Amino acid sequence: MEKEQTKWWQKAVIYQIYPRSFYDSNADGIGDLQGIIWKLPYLQELGIDAIWLSPVFRSPQDDNGYDISDYQDIDPIFGNLADMDELIAEGKKRGIRIIMDLVLNHSSDEHPWFLEAKKSRENPYHDFYVWRDGVEGEYPNDLKSAFCGPAWEWVPECGQYYLHQFSVKQPDLNWENPKLRQAVYDMINWWIDRGVGGFRLDVIDLIGKDTDNCVMAEGPMLHPFIREMSSHTFQRADLVTVGEAWSATPERAFLYSNPDGSELSMVFQFEHMVLDQQPGKEKWDLAPFPFVKFKKVFTKWQQALYQKGWNSLFLDNHDLPRAVSHFGNDEKYRVESAKMLATMIHGMQGTPYIYQGEELGMTNVRFDIEEYRDIELLNMYKERMEKGYEEQEIMRSIYAKGRDNARTPMQWDESANAGFTEGTPWIRCNPNYTLINAQEALVNQDSIFHYYQKLIALRKQEAVLIDGWYEPLMEEDENIFAYTRTNELEKLLVYCNFGDTPQTRTLPEEWNGGEVLISNYPDSKPDGSLRPYEAMMVKIKRG
Repeated sequence: MEKEQTKWWQKAVIYQIYPRSFYDSNADGIGDLQGIIWKLPYLQELGIDAIWLSPVFRSPQDDNGYDISDYQDIDPIFGNLADMDELIAEGKKRGIRIIMDLVLNHSSDEHPWFLEAKKSRENPYHDFYVWRDGVEGEYPNDLKSAFCGPAWEWVPECGQYYLHQFSVKQPDLNWENPKLRQAVYDMINWWIDRGVGGFRLDVIDLIGKDTDNCVMAEGPMLHPFIREMSSHTFQRADLVTVGEAWSATPERAFLYSNPDGSELSMVFQFEHMVLDQQPGKEKWDLAPFPFVKFKKVFTKWQQALYQKGWNSLFLDNHDLPRAVSHFGNDEKYRVESAKMLATMIHGMQGTPYIYQGEELGMTNVRFDIEEYRDIELLNMYKERMEKGYEEQEIMRSIYAKGRDNARTPMQWDESANAGFTEGTPWIRCNPNYTLINAQEALVNQDSIFHYYQKLIALRKQEAVLIDGWYEPLMEEDENIFAYTRTNELEKLLVYCNFGDTPQTRTLPEEWNGGEVLISNYPDSKPDGSLRPYEAMMVKIKRG
Protein backbone atom coordinates (compact mmCIF):
# COMPACT_ATOMS: atom_id res chain seq x y z
CA MET A 1 0.00 0.00 0.00
CA GLU A 2 2.92 2.35 0.72
CA LYS A 3 4.07 1.98 -2.86
CA GLU A 4 0.58 2.80 -4.11
CA GLN A 5 0.53 6.05 -2.15
CA THR A 6 3.44 7.40 -4.18
CA LYS A 7 1.28 7.57 -7.31
CA TRP A 8 0.37 11.15 -8.06
CA TRP A 9 -3.20 10.38 -9.05
CA GLN A 10 -4.02 8.92 -5.64
CA LYS A 11 -3.76 12.37 -4.08
CA ALA A 12 -5.09 14.18 -7.12
CA VAL A 13 -8.43 15.82 -7.82
CA ILE A 14 -9.46 15.74 -11.49
CA TYR A 15 -11.69 18.31 -13.19
CA GLN A 16 -13.78 17.27 -16.18
CA ILE A 17 -14.28 19.78 -18.99
CA TYR A 18 -16.93 19.39 -21.66
CA PRO A 19 -15.11 21.60 -24.18
CA ARG A 20 -18.02 22.79 -26.31
CA SER A 21 -19.67 24.21 -23.18
CA PHE A 22 -16.70 25.53 -21.19
CA TYR A 23 -15.54 28.81 -22.76
CA ASP A 24 -15.75 30.17 -26.31
CA SER A 25 -12.75 32.27 -27.36
CA ASN A 26 -13.80 33.08 -30.94
CA ALA A 27 -17.51 33.94 -30.64
CA ASP A 28 -18.79 31.02 -32.74
CA GLY A 29 -20.98 29.80 -29.89
CA ILE A 30 -18.91 26.69 -29.18
CA GLY A 31 -16.27 26.32 -26.47
CA ASP A 32 -12.73 25.62 -27.64
CA LEU A 33 -9.18 24.83 -26.60
CA GLN A 34 -8.08 28.45 -26.49
CA GLY A 35 -11.02 29.10 -24.19
CA ILE A 36 -9.73 26.41 -21.81
CA ILE A 37 -6.23 27.94 -21.94
CA TRP A 38 -7.69 31.33 -21.03
CA LYS A 39 -9.42 29.81 -18.01
CA LEU A 40 -6.46 27.82 -16.66
CA PRO A 41 -5.82 30.46 -13.96
CA TYR A 42 -9.35 29.82 -12.64
CA LEU A 43 -8.66 26.08 -12.45
CA GLN A 44 -5.27 26.67 -10.87
CA GLU A 45 -6.95 28.78 -8.18
CA LEU A 46 -9.44 25.98 -7.55
CA GLY A 47 -6.45 23.70 -6.96
CA ILE A 48 -7.12 20.76 -9.29
CA ASP A 49 -4.31 18.50 -10.53
CA ALA A 50 -5.58 17.36 -13.92
CA ILE A 51 -8.20 18.08 -16.56
CA TRP A 52 -10.20 15.27 -18.11
CA LEU A 53 -11.04 16.68 -21.52
CA SER A 54 -14.13 15.24 -23.19
CA PRO A 55 -13.34 14.40 -26.85
CA VAL A 56 -11.81 17.13 -28.98
CA PHE A 57 -10.75 14.86 -31.84
CA ARG A 58 -11.92 15.51 -35.39
CA SER A 59 -15.54 14.39 -35.57
CA PRO A 60 -18.80 14.93 -37.48
CA GLN A 61 -20.29 15.64 -34.01
CA ASP A 62 -23.16 13.19 -34.41
CA ASP A 63 -22.70 12.33 -30.73
CA ASN A 64 -20.92 15.50 -29.59
CA GLY A 65 -17.45 14.20 -30.36
CA TYR A 66 -17.85 10.62 -29.17
CA ASP A 67 -17.86 9.69 -32.88
CA ILE A 68 -14.22 10.16 -33.88
CA SER A 69 -13.22 10.46 -37.54
CA ASP A 70 -9.50 11.13 -36.88
CA TYR A 71 -7.83 10.13 -33.62
CA GLN A 72 -4.71 12.16 -34.43
CA ASP A 73 -6.25 15.52 -35.21
CA ILE A 74 -8.32 18.15 -33.41
CA ASP A 75 -11.77 19.09 -34.65
CA PRO A 76 -11.71 22.60 -36.14
CA ILE A 77 -14.59 23.68 -33.90
CA PHE A 78 -12.16 23.31 -30.96
CA GLY A 79 -8.95 24.50 -32.64
CA ASN A 80 -5.98 22.53 -33.96
CA LEU A 81 -3.02 20.44 -32.84
CA ALA A 82 -0.99 23.55 -32.06
CA ASP A 83 -3.73 24.63 -29.64
CA MET A 84 -3.67 21.18 -28.06
CA ASP A 85 0.11 21.31 -27.64
CA GLU A 86 -0.23 24.77 -26.09
CA LEU A 87 -2.87 23.53 -23.65
CA ILE A 88 -0.63 20.64 -22.58
CA ALA A 89 2.34 23.02 -22.12
CA GLU A 90 0.38 25.75 -20.32
CA GLY A 91 -1.26 23.18 -18.07
CA LYS A 92 2.15 21.74 -17.17
CA LYS A 93 3.35 25.20 -16.09
CA ARG A 94 0.49 25.28 -13.59
CA GLY A 95 0.85 21.68 -12.39
CA ILE A 96 -2.24 20.59 -14.34
CA ARG A 97 -2.07 17.48 -16.52
CA ILE A 98 -4.33 16.91 -19.52
CA ILE A 99 -6.28 13.64 -19.76
CA MET A 100 -7.65 12.78 -23.20
CA ASP A 101 -11.00 11.06 -23.68
CA LEU A 102 -10.51 8.07 -26.00
CA VAL A 103 -13.39 6.24 -27.66
CA LEU A 104 -12.03 2.81 -28.56
CA ASN A 105 -15.22 0.75 -28.83
CA HIS A 106 -16.31 2.50 -32.04
CA SER A 107 -15.31 5.20 -34.50
CA SER A 108 -17.26 7.55 -36.71
CA ASP A 109 -18.62 6.16 -39.97
CA GLU A 110 -16.62 9.00 -41.54
CA HIS A 111 -13.29 7.65 -40.25
CA PRO A 112 -11.01 6.67 -43.18
CA TRP A 113 -10.91 3.12 -41.81
CA PHE A 114 -14.67 2.74 -42.17
CA LEU A 115 -14.86 4.55 -45.51
CA GLU A 116 -12.49 1.86 -46.79
CA ALA A 117 -14.11 -0.97 -44.83
CA LYS A 118 -17.52 -0.57 -46.43
CA LYS A 119 -16.21 -0.65 -50.01
CA SER A 120 -15.95 -4.43 -50.13
CA ARG A 121 -15.33 -7.53 -48.05
CA GLU A 122 -11.86 -7.79 -49.58
CA ASN A 123 -10.73 -4.33 -48.47
CA PRO A 124 -7.82 -4.49 -45.95
CA TYR A 125 -9.80 -2.33 -43.51
CA HIS A 126 -13.02 -4.33 -43.74
CA ASP A 127 -12.11 -6.45 -40.74
CA PHE A 128 -11.43 -3.35 -38.60
CA TYR A 129 -15.18 -3.42 -37.90
CA VAL A 130 -17.79 -5.97 -36.81
CA TRP A 131 -19.74 -7.39 -39.77
CA ARG A 132 -22.26 -10.18 -40.14
CA ASP A 133 -23.79 -11.75 -43.23
CA GLY A 134 -27.49 -11.46 -43.76
CA VAL A 135 -30.37 -10.45 -45.97
CA GLU A 136 -31.54 -6.87 -46.07
CA GLY A 137 -34.40 -6.49 -43.62
CA GLU A 138 -33.43 -9.61 -41.61
CA TYR A 139 -31.08 -8.61 -38.80
CA PRO A 140 -28.31 -11.00 -37.66
CA ASN A 141 -29.79 -10.97 -34.14
CA ASP A 142 -32.00 -8.82 -31.94
CA LEU A 143 -29.31 -6.57 -30.43
CA LYS A 144 -30.58 -3.05 -29.79
CA SER A 145 -28.73 0.25 -30.02
CA ALA A 146 -28.34 2.26 -26.83
CA PHE A 147 -29.72 5.19 -28.84
CA CYS A 148 -32.91 3.29 -29.78
CA GLY A 149 -33.61 0.91 -32.67
CA PRO A 150 -31.64 -2.08 -34.01
CA ALA A 151 -27.87 -2.26 -33.52
CA TRP A 152 -27.32 -3.35 -37.13
CA GLU A 153 -27.07 -1.36 -40.38
CA TRP A 154 -27.15 -2.82 -43.89
CA VAL A 155 -24.38 -2.01 -46.39
CA PRO A 156 -25.43 -3.18 -49.87
CA GLU A 157 -21.89 -2.90 -51.30
CA CYS A 158 -20.81 -5.70 -48.97
CA GLY A 159 -24.09 -7.56 -48.58
CA GLN A 160 -23.52 -7.39 -44.83
CA TYR A 161 -24.63 -5.64 -41.67
CA TYR A 162 -22.26 -3.72 -39.43
CA LEU A 163 -22.71 -3.47 -35.66
CA HIS A 164 -23.32 -0.12 -33.96
CA GLN A 165 -24.09 -0.25 -30.25
CA PHE A 166 -24.75 3.49 -30.30
CA SER A 167 -25.62 5.81 -33.22
CA VAL A 168 -25.79 4.34 -36.72
CA LYS A 169 -22.86 6.68 -37.42
CA GLN A 170 -20.75 4.94 -34.74
CA PRO A 171 -19.72 1.52 -36.13
CA ASP A 172 -18.13 -0.82 -33.58
CA LEU A 173 -14.43 -1.57 -33.96
CA ASN A 174 -13.35 -5.21 -34.19
CA TRP A 175 -10.86 -5.78 -31.38
CA GLU A 176 -10.44 -9.39 -32.48
CA ASN A 177 -8.30 -8.04 -35.34
CA PRO A 178 -4.64 -7.65 -34.24
CA LYS A 179 -4.01 -5.06 -36.98
CA LEU A 180 -6.77 -2.88 -35.54
CA ARG A 181 -5.31 -3.24 -32.06
CA GLN A 182 -1.84 -2.27 -33.27
CA ALA A 183 -3.23 0.80 -35.04
CA VAL A 184 -4.91 1.83 -31.79
CA TYR A 185 -1.70 1.33 -29.79
CA ASP A 186 0.31 3.39 -32.26
CA MET A 187 -2.20 6.21 -31.93
CA ILE A 188 -2.15 6.11 -28.12
CA ASN A 189 1.66 6.21 -28.07
CA TRP A 190 1.59 9.18 -30.43
CA TRP A 191 -0.45 11.08 -27.82
CA ILE A 192 1.77 9.92 -24.95
CA ASP A 193 4.75 11.31 -26.85
CA ARG A 194 2.93 14.66 -27.14
CA GLY A 195 2.84 14.87 -23.36
CA VAL A 196 -0.67 13.96 -22.25
CA GLY A 197 -1.13 12.97 -18.62
CA GLY A 198 -3.47 10.07 -19.16
CA PHE A 199 -6.64 8.77 -20.76
CA ARG A 200 -10.28 8.27 -19.93
CA LEU A 201 -11.53 5.28 -21.91
CA ASP A 202 -15.13 5.56 -23.04
CA VAL A 203 -17.32 2.43 -22.58
CA ILE A 204 -14.15 0.34 -22.44
CA ASP A 205 -16.11 -2.61 -21.01
CA LEU A 206 -17.63 -3.18 -24.47
CA ILE A 207 -14.47 -3.88 -26.50
CA GLY A 208 -14.32 -7.60 -25.62
CA LYS A 209 -17.81 -8.30 -26.95
CA ASP A 210 -19.10 -11.72 -28.04
CA THR A 211 -21.51 -10.44 -30.67
CA ASP A 212 -23.06 -13.71 -31.76
CA ASN A 213 -24.04 -14.58 -28.19
CA CYS A 214 -25.26 -11.02 -27.56
CA VAL A 215 -22.63 -10.46 -24.85
CA MET A 216 -21.64 -6.82 -25.16
CA ALA A 217 -20.24 -5.80 -21.76
CA GLU A 218 -17.51 -7.75 -19.95
CA GLY A 219 -17.01 -10.14 -22.84
CA PRO A 220 -14.53 -13.01 -22.59
CA MET A 221 -11.65 -11.11 -24.21
CA LEU A 222 -12.12 -7.79 -22.40
CA HIS A 223 -9.36 -8.03 -19.83
CA PRO A 224 -6.83 -9.74 -22.12
CA PHE A 225 -7.34 -6.86 -24.58
CA ILE A 226 -6.90 -4.22 -21.84
CA ARG A 227 -3.77 -5.91 -20.47
CA GLU A 228 -2.24 -6.07 -23.94
CA MET A 229 -3.10 -2.42 -24.60
CA SER A 230 -1.66 -1.33 -21.26
CA SER A 231 1.60 -3.19 -21.79
CA HIS A 232 2.05 -1.62 -25.23
CA THR A 233 1.06 1.91 -24.20
CA PHE A 234 0.09 3.12 -20.72
CA GLN A 235 2.94 1.44 -18.88
CA ARG A 236 5.44 3.50 -20.88
CA ALA A 237 4.77 6.63 -18.79
CA ASP A 238 3.50 7.92 -15.43
CA LEU A 239 -0.12 8.21 -16.56
CA VAL A 240 -3.55 8.03 -15.01
CA THR A 241 -6.02 5.82 -16.84
CA VAL A 242 -9.70 5.44 -15.99
CA GLY A 243 -12.12 3.17 -17.76
CA GLU A 244 -15.84 3.85 -18.10
CA ALA A 245 -17.52 0.56 -17.22
CA TRP A 246 -21.25 0.63 -16.57
CA SER A 247 -21.16 -3.12 -16.03
CA ALA A 248 -18.37 -3.16 -13.44
CA THR A 249 -18.66 -5.01 -10.14
CA PRO A 250 -16.09 -4.84 -7.32
CA GLU A 251 -14.72 -8.21 -8.38
CA ARG A 252 -14.21 -6.98 -11.95
CA ALA A 253 -12.79 -3.71 -10.67
CA PHE A 254 -9.98 -5.70 -9.01
CA LEU A 255 -8.83 -6.49 -12.54
CA TYR A 256 -9.30 -3.01 -13.99
CA SER A 257 -7.47 -1.27 -11.13
CA ASN A 258 -5.04 -3.98 -10.02
CA PRO A 259 -2.22 -2.29 -8.05
CA ASP A 260 0.31 -4.14 -10.22
CA GLY A 261 -0.55 -1.68 -12.99
CA SER A 262 -1.35 -4.38 -15.52
CA GLU A 263 -4.58 -2.72 -16.67
CA LEU A 264 -5.81 0.74 -15.60
CA SER A 265 -5.50 3.12 -12.65
CA MET A 266 -9.20 2.96 -11.81
CA VAL A 267 -12.65 2.45 -13.22
CA PHE A 268 -15.79 4.55 -13.42
CA GLN A 269 -18.63 2.39 -12.09
CA PHE A 270 -22.18 3.70 -11.93
CA GLU A 271 -24.01 1.49 -9.47
CA HIS A 272 -24.76 4.45 -7.19
CA MET A 273 -26.05 6.50 -10.14
CA VAL A 274 -28.77 4.12 -11.39
CA LEU A 275 -30.59 3.38 -8.15
CA ASP A 276 -33.47 5.73 -8.93
CA GLN A 277 -34.50 3.95 -12.11
CA GLN A 278 -36.88 1.02 -12.29
CA PRO A 279 -35.01 -2.32 -12.23
CA GLY A 280 -34.54 -3.83 -15.67
CA LYS A 281 -35.80 -0.72 -17.44
CA GLU A 282 -34.21 2.35 -19.00
CA LYS A 283 -32.79 5.34 -17.15
CA TRP A 284 -35.88 7.31 -18.17
CA ASP A 285 -38.12 5.03 -16.08
CA LEU A 286 -37.87 6.83 -12.76
CA ALA A 287 -38.16 5.27 -9.32
CA PRO A 288 -37.94 6.70 -5.77
CA PHE A 289 -34.39 7.34 -4.55
CA PRO A 290 -33.41 4.51 -2.13
CA PHE A 291 -31.12 6.42 0.25
CA VAL A 292 -30.15 3.48 2.48
CA LYS A 293 -29.23 1.37 -0.53
CA PHE A 294 -27.26 4.34 -1.93
CA LYS A 295 -25.11 4.36 1.21
CA LYS A 296 -24.59 0.61 1.13
CA VAL A 297 -23.38 0.74 -2.48
CA PHE A 298 -20.65 3.19 -1.47
CA THR A 299 -19.71 1.02 1.51
CA LYS A 300 -19.45 -2.05 -0.72
CA TRP A 301 -17.10 -0.34 -3.17
CA GLN A 302 -15.04 1.44 -0.52
CA GLN A 303 -14.40 -1.74 1.45
CA ALA A 304 -14.05 -4.17 -1.46
CA LEU A 305 -11.32 -2.19 -3.23
CA TYR A 306 -9.35 -1.24 -0.10
CA GLN A 307 -5.68 -2.12 -0.75
CA LYS A 308 -6.78 -4.18 -3.77
CA GLY A 309 -7.68 -1.49 -6.30
CA TRP A 310 -8.72 2.14 -6.48
CA ASN A 311 -12.05 3.97 -6.64
CA SER A 312 -13.11 6.92 -8.73
CA LEU A 313 -15.35 9.30 -6.80
CA PHE A 314 -18.04 11.29 -8.57
CA LEU A 315 -21.67 12.38 -8.60
CA ASP A 316 -21.55 14.39 -11.83
CA ASN A 317 -20.33 14.10 -15.40
CA HIS A 318 -21.32 15.03 -18.97
CA ASP A 319 -23.81 12.13 -19.16
CA LEU A 320 -25.51 12.68 -15.81
CA PRO A 321 -27.89 15.20 -14.26
CA ARG A 322 -26.44 17.92 -12.06
CA ALA A 323 -25.60 16.46 -8.64
CA VAL A 324 -27.26 19.20 -6.59
CA SER A 325 -30.50 18.68 -8.55
CA HIS A 326 -30.23 14.88 -8.49
CA PHE A 327 -29.30 14.29 -4.85
CA GLY A 328 -29.69 17.65 -3.10
CA ASN A 329 -32.09 20.58 -2.95
CA ASP A 330 -31.37 22.94 -5.84
CA GLU A 331 -33.68 25.66 -4.58
CA LYS A 332 -33.91 26.65 -0.89
CA TYR A 333 -30.80 24.72 0.20
CA ARG A 334 -28.79 24.75 -3.01
CA VAL A 335 -25.56 26.02 -1.41
CA GLU A 336 -25.83 23.85 1.70
CA SER A 337 -26.71 20.67 -0.17
CA ALA A 338 -24.02 21.20 -2.82
CA LYS A 339 -21.42 21.53 -0.07
CA MET A 340 -22.84 18.53 1.77
CA LEU A 341 -22.60 16.32 -1.32
CA ALA A 342 -19.02 17.47 -1.87
CA THR A 343 -18.12 16.64 1.75
CA MET A 344 -19.67 13.19 1.46
CA ILE A 345 -17.85 12.23 -1.75
CA HIS A 346 -14.47 13.89 -1.07
CA GLY A 347 -14.15 12.15 2.29
CA MET A 348 -13.94 8.72 0.68
CA GLN A 349 -10.95 6.78 -0.61
CA GLY A 350 -10.31 7.21 -4.31
CA THR A 351 -9.72 9.97 -6.82
CA PRO A 352 -12.44 12.67 -6.79
CA TYR A 353 -13.72 14.06 -10.09
CA ILE A 354 -15.34 17.50 -10.31
CA TYR A 355 -17.49 18.18 -13.35
CA GLN A 356 -17.40 21.74 -14.69
CA GLY A 357 -19.85 23.93 -12.82
CA GLU A 358 -20.23 21.46 -9.96
CA GLU A 359 -17.98 23.77 -7.94
CA LEU A 360 -20.53 26.53 -8.55
CA GLY A 361 -23.61 24.45 -7.73
CA MET A 362 -24.96 24.60 -11.28
CA THR A 363 -28.41 23.02 -11.62
CA ASN A 364 -30.58 21.05 -14.04
CA VAL A 365 -32.63 22.88 -16.68
CA ARG A 366 -36.20 22.69 -17.95
CA PHE A 367 -36.26 23.47 -21.66
CA ASP A 368 -38.90 23.01 -24.33
CA ILE A 369 -38.11 19.92 -26.41
CA GLU A 370 -36.98 22.07 -29.37
CA GLU A 371 -34.19 23.55 -27.23
CA TYR A 372 -32.52 20.24 -26.44
CA ARG A 373 -29.57 18.98 -28.51
CA ASP A 374 -28.70 15.51 -27.21
CA ILE A 375 -29.24 12.69 -29.73
CA GLU A 376 -30.08 10.13 -27.01
CA LEU A 377 -32.71 12.41 -25.47
CA LEU A 378 -34.29 13.39 -28.79
CA ASN A 379 -34.43 9.78 -30.01
CA MET A 380 -36.10 8.70 -26.76
CA TYR A 381 -38.65 11.52 -27.01
CA LYS A 382 -39.56 10.56 -30.58
CA GLU A 383 -39.76 6.84 -29.83
CA ARG A 384 -41.90 7.23 -26.71
CA MET A 385 -44.25 9.73 -28.33
CA GLU A 386 -44.79 7.21 -31.13
CA LYS A 387 -45.52 4.52 -28.53
CA GLY A 388 -48.20 6.68 -26.94
CA TYR A 389 -46.47 7.82 -23.76
CA GLU A 390 -47.85 11.00 -22.19
CA GLU A 391 -45.67 13.97 -23.19
CA GLN A 392 -45.72 15.25 -19.61
CA GLU A 393 -44.29 11.93 -18.40
CA ILE A 394 -41.56 12.00 -21.06
CA MET A 395 -40.57 15.55 -20.17
CA ARG A 396 -40.44 14.68 -16.46
CA SER A 397 -37.87 12.01 -17.31
CA ILE A 398 -35.89 14.45 -19.47
CA TYR A 399 -35.87 17.07 -16.71
CA ALA A 400 -34.55 14.45 -14.28
CA LYS A 401 -32.06 12.47 -16.38
CA GLY A 402 -31.37 14.22 -19.69
CA ARG A 403 -27.70 14.59 -20.57
CA ASP A 404 -28.17 18.21 -21.65
CA ASN A 405 -28.63 19.08 -17.97
CA ALA A 406 -24.85 18.84 -17.71
CA ARG A 407 -24.08 20.36 -21.10
CA THR A 408 -25.47 23.87 -20.79
CA PRO A 409 -22.72 26.52 -20.97
CA MET A 410 -20.44 27.12 -18.00
CA GLN A 411 -21.75 30.08 -16.04
CA TRP A 412 -18.87 32.56 -15.84
CA ASP A 413 -20.66 35.80 -14.99
CA GLU A 414 -24.01 37.59 -15.19
CA SER A 415 -23.42 39.14 -18.63
CA ALA A 416 -25.19 37.92 -21.77
CA ASN A 417 -24.93 34.15 -22.32
CA ALA A 418 -23.36 33.73 -18.88
CA GLY A 419 -20.09 35.15 -20.21
CA PHE A 420 -19.59 31.90 -22.14
CA THR A 421 -19.68 33.43 -25.63
CA GLU A 422 -20.10 36.69 -27.47
CA GLY A 423 -21.94 34.75 -30.18
CA THR A 424 -25.02 32.53 -30.06
CA PRO A 425 -24.40 29.53 -27.79
CA TRP A 426 -24.78 26.08 -29.36
CA ILE A 427 -27.26 25.26 -26.59
CA ARG A 428 -29.24 27.64 -24.44
CA CYS A 429 -27.79 28.78 -21.11
CA ASN A 430 -29.46 27.95 -17.83
CA PRO A 431 -31.50 31.10 -17.06
CA ASN A 432 -30.25 31.14 -13.45
CA TYR A 433 -26.74 32.21 -14.54
CA THR A 434 -27.36 35.76 -13.28
CA LEU A 435 -27.43 34.32 -9.75
CA ILE A 436 -25.12 31.30 -10.11
CA ASN A 437 -21.77 32.13 -11.74
CA ALA A 438 -18.02 32.00 -11.22
CA GLN A 439 -17.58 35.75 -10.87
CA GLU A 440 -19.90 35.83 -7.86
CA ALA A 441 -18.36 32.66 -6.40
CA LEU A 442 -14.80 33.96 -6.55
CA VAL A 443 -15.54 37.08 -4.51
CA ASN A 444 -17.80 35.30 -2.00
CA GLN A 445 -15.55 33.58 0.52
CA ASP A 446 -18.46 31.41 1.67
CA SER A 447 -19.20 30.15 -1.86
CA ILE A 448 -19.35 26.57 -3.05
CA PHE A 449 -16.19 27.26 -5.10
CA HIS A 450 -14.16 28.15 -2.00
CA TYR A 451 -15.57 25.09 -0.22
CA TYR A 452 -14.30 22.84 -3.00
CA GLN A 453 -10.97 24.66 -2.83
CA LYS A 454 -10.69 23.69 0.86
CA LEU A 455 -11.66 20.06 0.16
CA ILE A 456 -8.99 19.79 -2.54
CA ALA A 457 -6.37 21.20 -0.15
CA LEU A 458 -7.41 18.72 2.56
CA ARG A 459 -6.73 15.80 0.22
CA LYS A 460 -3.11 17.00 -0.05
CA GLN A 461 -2.78 17.51 3.70
CA GLU A 462 -4.60 14.63 5.36
CA ALA A 463 -3.06 11.19 4.88
CA VAL A 464 -6.13 9.50 6.36
CA LEU A 465 -8.13 10.61 3.29
CA ILE A 466 -5.74 8.60 1.13
CA ASP A 467 -5.10 5.46 3.15
CA GLY A 468 -7.80 5.29 5.83
CA TRP A 469 -10.11 2.29 6.15
CA TYR A 470 -13.78 3.12 5.51
CA GLU A 471 -16.35 2.11 8.11
CA PRO A 472 -20.05 3.05 7.78
CA LEU A 473 -22.05 4.43 10.67
CA MET A 474 -25.85 4.48 11.02
CA GLU A 475 -26.24 2.26 7.95
CA GLU A 476 -30.03 1.98 8.17
CA ASP A 477 -30.62 5.65 8.98
CA GLU A 478 -33.01 7.26 6.47
CA ASN A 479 -31.53 10.76 6.83
CA ILE A 480 -27.88 10.61 7.85
CA PHE A 481 -24.87 9.59 5.75
CA ALA A 482 -22.03 8.98 8.19
CA TYR A 483 -18.76 7.07 8.00
CA THR A 484 -15.26 7.02 9.44
CA ARG A 485 -11.82 6.77 7.83
CA THR A 486 -9.09 5.31 10.03
CA ASN A 487 -5.34 4.78 9.70
CA GLU A 488 -2.63 4.09 12.30
CA LEU A 489 -2.42 7.69 13.52
CA GLU A 490 -5.77 9.36 12.92
CA LYS A 491 -9.48 8.86 12.59
CA LEU A 492 -11.85 10.97 10.51
CA LEU A 493 -15.62 11.29 10.82
CA VAL A 494 -17.73 12.40 7.85
CA TYR A 495 -21.19 13.34 9.07
CA CYS A 496 -23.90 14.52 6.63
CA ASN A 497 -27.62 15.32 6.79
CA PHE A 498 -29.21 14.37 3.46
CA GLY A 499 -32.40 16.33 4.02
CA ASP A 500 -34.03 19.64 4.90
CA THR A 501 -35.17 18.55 8.37
CA PRO A 502 -32.87 18.96 11.42
CA GLN A 503 -31.56 15.67 12.78
CA THR A 504 -30.00 14.65 16.09
CA ARG A 505 -28.17 11.40 16.78
CA THR A 506 -25.88 10.17 19.53
CA LEU A 507 -22.25 10.10 18.42
CA PRO A 508 -19.55 8.10 20.21
CA GLU A 509 -17.86 10.17 22.94
CA GLU A 510 -14.51 9.96 21.16
CA TRP A 511 -15.66 12.71 18.81
CA ASN A 512 -16.24 15.23 21.60
CA GLY A 513 -13.63 17.91 21.14
CA GLY A 514 -12.55 16.59 17.75
CA GLU A 515 -11.09 19.06 15.24
CA VAL A 516 -13.63 20.17 12.63
CA LEU A 517 -11.56 20.23 9.43
CA ILE A 518 -14.36 21.56 7.25
CA SER A 519 -18.10 22.17 7.54
CA ASN A 520 -20.79 23.91 5.53
CA TYR A 521 -22.12 25.87 8.51
CA PRO A 522 -19.73 28.29 10.27
CA ASP A 523 -20.30 26.91 13.78
CA SER A 524 -20.62 23.16 13.25
CA LYS A 525 -19.86 20.95 16.26
CA PRO A 526 -19.59 17.15 16.50
CA ASP A 527 -22.38 16.95 19.09
CA GLY A 528 -24.66 14.71 16.99
CA SER A 529 -27.02 17.44 15.82
CA LEU A 530 -27.29 18.47 12.18
CA ARG A 531 -29.16 21.34 10.58
CA PRO A 532 -30.69 21.02 7.06
CA TYR A 533 -28.06 19.54 4.74
CA GLU A 534 -25.33 20.19 7.32
CA ALA A 535 -22.07 18.32 6.80
CA MET A 536 -18.69 18.19 8.48
CA MET A 537 -15.38 16.36 8.61
CA VAL A 538 -13.99 15.87 12.11
CA LYS A 539 -10.53 14.50 12.97
CA ILE A 540 -9.15 12.95 16.14
CA LYS A 541 -5.74 11.47 16.96
CA ARG A 542 -5.46 7.78 17.81
CA GLY A 543 -3.63 6.33 20.77
